[in-house]
Amino acid sequence: GLSATPCAERIRRLERNGVITGYHARVSPQALGKNLLVFLEIKLSAKSDEVFEKIRKELQGMPDVMECHLVSGDFDYLVKARLAEMNDYRRLLGDILQRLPASAESRSYVVMEEIKETFYLQV
Repeated sequence: GLSATPCAERIRRLERNGVITGYHARVSPQALGKNLLVFLEIKLSAKSDEVFEKIRKELQGMPDVMECHLVSGDFDYLVKARLAEMNDYRRLLGDILQRLPASAESRSYVVMEEIKETFYLQV
């Protein structure tokens, strides 16, 4: 193993090089009453830079949306949301479909059990 000084220097070097981009507390969703985890696929009817930018801004402003990815395949966006209960998800889905331009279709997946969730990348 490394002693404290070389270990600290390695961490500083990883920070300087942009490998380590921050430090985060891991918060229990259940402790905050956010027991419902849902993945949502969104398919667009029209695609343009303006549509993508509007969607980006809208989804970034939704606090229950934890992640959003533009993906390849049958759908355009994959959204991960944490909520307290199904009524909250219904409201979120309504907001998304109402506020997002060109949303043509959506598909939801309610998580029954989390098998693995990690934020660690091997260095």
